Amino acid sequence: MACKVSLQSLLATLIAISVANNGNGSAQVAGRCIAYVRPATRIPSALLHVVPMPAWEQRKLSEVATFGGGHTPPMADPDNYEDGYVLWVTSQDVKSNYLDRTTTQITEKGAKELTLYPAGSLVMVTRSGILRHTLPVAELRKPSTVNQDIRVILPQGECCGEWLLQFFISHNKELLLEFGKTGTTVESVDFGKIKDMLLYMPSTVEQQQIGDFFAKLDSLITLHQRKYDKLVIFKKSMLEKMFPKDGESVPEIRFAGFTDPWEQRKFGDCFEFLKSNTLSRAGLNGENGTARNVHYGDILIKFGDCLDGERSDLPFITDDTVLPKFAGSILREGDVIFADTAEDEAAGKCVELRKLPKEPTISGLHTIPARPRFFFGTGYLGHYLNSDAYHRQLLPLMQGIKVISVSKAALQDTQVRFPGLSEQAAIGAALSEIDNLITLHQRKRLSIRQRSPVWS
Repeated sequence: MACKVSLQSLLATLIAISVANNGNGSAQVAGRCIAYVRPATRIPSALLHVVPMPAWEQRKLSEVATFGGGHTPPMADPDNYEDGYVLWVTSQDVKSNYLDRTTTQITEKGAKELTLYPAGSLVMVTRSGILRHTLPVAELRKPSTVNQDIRVILPQGECCGEWLLQFFISHNKELLLEFGKTGTTVESVDFGKIKDMLLYMPSTVEQQQIGDFFAKLDSLITLHQRKYDKLVIFKKSMLEKMFPKDGESVPEIRFAGFTDPWEQRKFGDCFEFLKSNTLSRAGLNGENGTARNVHYGDILIKFGDCLDGERSDLPFITDDTVLPKFAGSILREGDVIFADTAEDEAAGKCVELRKLPKEPTISGLHTIPARPRFFFGTGYLGHYLNSDAYHRQLLPLMQGIKVISVSKAALQDTQVRFPGLSEQAAIGAALSEIDNLITLHQRKRLSIRQRSPVWS
């Protein structure tokens, strides 16, 4: 029997996951970069709540920090690892700015020949394939040991660890370019040279203010990332429960008040196919034209389950003679478009058109546009046709090895399941609200990153 839920209770769950946008989540300042040359500009004292600070001084890193390292306890001895609780940092653990857990923990025996570094120490990956494109650095939130691919930086005296962390984050690319080793089997950096590099440092008080400021921004970024992740998981769960599973006539949960049975029909009985063009990106532009185009690459990567064409900056078709050839296939609100080609099982990803720009819009390269033969609730098709409940039918019908594709013929015989119109609309509205919250937290996270302060 299906579990009954109200739309209000579902939205209450979303609100509990989400955070009200009260204006405190954005720092009204401009870009992030702590230079290891003297900064030309500084964060305004009003933002740091301090009076103007003294000039910055040039120091060697080795003058304001000590250093350490570690190794791998013998893996042949299980007593070094079984039931261990001592944190042991490897390159795969340094994925965020702060580190309070590790993939592997070691025992006291395994840690006997290692140094246990205190919380507040910085760890830097100095040997790993990840150094092809980034230099991972993090601050330890708990005492930890490290392996041989990690170097530890322990700020001393007048050097504030949080400030130094932001220094490394801000100059990640420059430091990697300057100190990265080339011609080696495994990517690495010359840590000896890093220890002797020169950097300009503010007073300890200003370091603390700067470090605290960025730490708060990092906390906000982490907050929105966690809420984004929770919402993505929540939506996946809802998609699994709000559409009938194989062999079931109704979904696991339904909104209160809906009891009518769901219908099942062949795709071909529900939709008619439209024509699509074969224009590559070279035949499109972002400036002007008489018609717009929906490209399969945007369906796979850029668009969600439903597309607001008024806000999505659909590209224009450069050649004005193309449109007349597709007069009978101009897209309308409610149409759906499948990407028929992808490098993996994403082939068959679909988008429902919710709104369209004022210019006529046609479906582009490697797409299969389809128009419902009867009305569906807004948002229902976009979410249902991308759910596992429907997409599982496409998997055995996909063809290709390096490039995977689905055909119109394959779609034609798939089964489409749907409830009454009112229940469709309720499902579409609820899942669209989840999408809106996911987008909100993603944008907040990116916005905070882009607005954090610049020192050049």
